[in-house]
Amino acid sequence: MLLRCLPIAAALLMWPSLEALARPLVLAGGTVIHGYSHAPLRNGVIVIEGERITAVGTVDSVSLPPDAEVISTEGMTVLPGLWDLQVHLDRIGSADEERWREVYLPIVPRVVGPLVARQLLEAGVTSIRAMPTSARAGLGLAERVREKRVDGPTIHATGRALGKLSRFPGEPVFQVTGAQSAAAQVAELARAGAGFIVLEQLELWSADELAAAVGEARIRALKVFARGEGSRSVERALEAGVDGFIGMDFGTEPAIPAATLEKIAARARATDKPPLSWTPAVSGVLNYEALRRDPEPLDDPASFAGLPPLMSMDLQASMRYLDRVRWYDMPALRAAGLCPKLRQLQEAGVRLVIGSDSGAPGHLHTRAAWQEVDDWVRNCGIDPMFAIQAATREAAAAMGLEHESGTLSPGKYADIIAVRGDLLRHPALLQRLDIIIRHGRRFR
Repeated sequence: MLLRCLPIAAALLMWPSLEALARPLVLAGGTVIHGYSHAPLRNGVIVIEGERITAVGTVDSVSLPPDAEVISTEGMTVLPGLWDLQVHLDRIGSADEERWREVYLPIVPRVVGPLVARQLLEAGVTSIRAMPTSARAGLGLAERVREKRVDGPTIHATGRALGKLSRFPGEPVFQVTGAQSAAAQVAELARAGAGFIVLEQLELWSADELAAAVGEARIRALKVFARGEGSRSVERALEAGVDGFIGMDFGTEPAIPAATLEKIAARARATDKPPLSWTPAVSGVLNYEALRRDPEPLDDPASFAGLPPLMSMDLQASMRYLDRVRWYDMPALRAAGLCPKLRQLQEAGVRLVIGSDSGAPGHLHTRAAWQEVDDWVRNCGIDPMFAIQAATREAAAAMGLEHESGTLSPGKYADIIAVRGDLLRHPALLQRLDIIIRHGRRFR
């Protein structure tokens, strides 16, 4: 029997892999926003072979592989897949905190996380920075996506945050109790495979604790991001030399205080340090306030696409209690100052990047990324191209991965989306994508 199987086994070993058999893929005819500063390409052509882009140009300048599958993108805007640098993998937008922790938090690693990953990908988000959560929920899901056991975006995860207090049972925070503790916890995260470090509640840290955490991260070549939790925390994080900020919480103040803004601008202008990145995450509060006024968007079945019927019904039922949510402190007052603060950071020279805070109450993964882009443009007056680059090129650069992703050029991963219409005039078109490709594999 064994001898009979040997020829078959040998033949299987010589058989080309599925990737080797795959034909090159060509997107041809649309307007290509490649992510660089020069103008979009009209009648653009993108050639994909395997996981990567092999050519970008126009129909007149690019020779198509003879065996390629050609997809017409006439009438479409074609651009890099979106990055979202502020995503909750352990939440799905529920407004019932108690039920979420009791029923769904225990099944995040094996149920919720994979569902969220697929929802993000279907929304055109091909890369994310996951907010602190358990190692199984964040780092474990990232590995399963890499191994193609779960469909989803490329996940950059960290595990738990480093902070001083745990504000509720099960909060993903390592409690720092001194400089030695801070360094040890960074080392533990690094050994677990964390791609970056997140620091919280910095107004409570000692200078030695901050120096130890950032120093240990530098030794291990990990970027350090701090929560933007008010002037004191931001100023301390700047002194410690963090790489960027997550969220923009200056309370109900109408603007970032002048003294703090001056320090932010000085750090952003520093030529001896890498650019300072920031995810303002304005859409979470703006979406929350909009849904409180008009919950009609929650009646759209697309908002809950990809969820099992029972989970979808449970999630929709929780939205009746939006007024009871304590996620946002005085959201109506906070909302009024978000756009002025965003523009302050832009004028200060900060590298602004898209981070939606998706998964927060009422802020669904199916909608959050495009809403963040749209809110920058429609509500805050940001140039559409600037907003799109903040969701692509600048986001990849903030994670040190601009050589792999964020723009459309030969050698980079083929993470590409396309939408029918002129995206630079109507950014909200991102909510209805026609083409989604991640690492050369077409999902839509």
